[in-house]
Amino acid sequence: MSSSTYADSVVAGDRPRQRAVVPDASVPKEPTERAHPAKKKRHWVKRSFQVLGVLLLVGIVAFGVRFFMDIARATGSKNPFAALGALQRAPLKNENGRVNILVAGNSADDEGHNGAKLTDSIMVLSLDTNKKTGMILSIPRDLWVSIPGKGHSKINAAYTYGGMDTLKEVVEDNLDVPIHYTVLVNYTAFKDLVDSVGGITITIKSSDSRGIYDSSLDWTSRTCCALAKYPNGSVTLNGKQALNLARARGEGRGSYGFAQADFTRTEHQRLMLVAILKKIQSSSTLSNPVKISNIVSAIGTNVTTDIEPKEIQSFYYYAKDIDPSKIDSYNINTLKGSGTAMLTSYTTADGQSALIPAAGIDDFSDIAAQIQNVLNATPVTKEAAQVVVLNGTDTVGLARTQAAALTKLGMDVIFQGNATTQTTTTIIDNSDGKKPNTIAALKKKYNATVVTDAALTATYPSAEIIVILGQNAAPKTTSSTTQ
Repeated sequence: MSSSTYADSVVAGDRPRQRAVVPDASVPKEPTERAHPAKKKRHWVKRSFQVLGVLLLVGIVAFGVRFFMDIARATGSKNPFAALGALQRAPLKNENGRVNILVAGNSADDEGHNGAKLTDSIMVLSLDTNKKTGMILSIPRDLWVSIPGKGHSKINAAYTYGGMDTLKEVVEDNLDVPIHYTVLVNYTAFKDLVDSVGGITITIKSSDSRGIYDSSLDWTSRTCCALAKYPNGSVTLNGKQALNLARARGEGRGSYGFAQADFTRTEHQRLMLVAILKKIQSSSTLSNPVKISNIVSAIGTNVTTDIEPKEIQSFYYYAKDIDPSKIDSYNINTLKGSGTAMLTSYTTADGQSALIPAAGIDDFSDIAAQIQNVLNATPVTKEAAQVVVLNGTDTVGLARTQAAALTKLGMDVIFQGNATTQTTTTIIDNSDGKKPNTIAALKKKYNATVVTDAALTATYPSAEIIVILGQNAAPKTTSSTTQ
């Protein structure tokens, strides 16, 4: 079994800067010593309060529960959340209201794991404080990147070279997403967090009718075992089971259900993070001092973060209202959709199997652009509905101008033409209800009604939505309009 941690992947950053690169052949496959000391960072929970914040709200928030429990004790309260007002809320670092957190996982607490210093799990968790939505982006551990002063290596080695500061720099340099905060977790933090909330429930959606199965080596027993074996459908996991699934990528003999290996693994990881979020957000958890105490004990010293005490209340304020159903989940390879791979396989000069951008080594421009599209997407652009626009008025060129306007809103206009004259704008919804935000936007824009039309539906079989412009969509002018 290859080295892996509780979750694979993730990162966001800035366009790559030009720098001298050491030849690939000079880079060690498994760096074991930190090449240079990491920049000194204030890990307040570890050094000042001798406790670490909990990876609460699934890494979207990392806040110091034990710190609040100390405040609660001092104020005579049994509920640490009642003590939130003891701190003045400080503004969070952000980019236009969006806070980006780099979360990395390693296996430093796994004695039998020879890759303990590698961060095989890297994620960027993005919180939109204005819209109260979130995004999880997984980045494969095998992504081939330039590490400052060290040449090229897999991104999972960046932490080994220079700690979270170096990993953060690599992410920012390549993915054009500023990182405002960092969180480092280990195996124990993930496993015990799941147990502290009473387990989690997720839905397995494998392309294999049998579900998923990964036969691999159990590092604790040194025997071959079923690392993860579950049927399709709803499954409930305890901490150990969740950790095993987070590590599984179907590389053992007889394995199945891991069609994309690491990418399938990171998909499972994101599902579990959202499931943990749901559990922690539930009133039965937040209102239960015992469960809060269990979470604190579970996390212990297994999480390190650079979030300051004065910022904790702000994290809680924004994250507590996030709807788990509004957390989008992505991996780098399918940012453009399942039909367009953004990464390709690559064999390094010293024989390592890695992943590079489809555009070529160090060319992350397309990936960075797609990440920005995802971060700035509206509900309409996320649906990317295929729309036909038909002119049912006597205004020449109206279909063309309105098609351009709808394109700007994020719709994919696949055809524009003419229709019989009608007074009001109507919409034909052929999406089976899968494009509700687009339908709502069109109804509002044109004061339109949704109708059925079998003939038009048959004429435009590829259209998910057909918009027939009526006279109420025409410009309000006293003279005729021409192209």
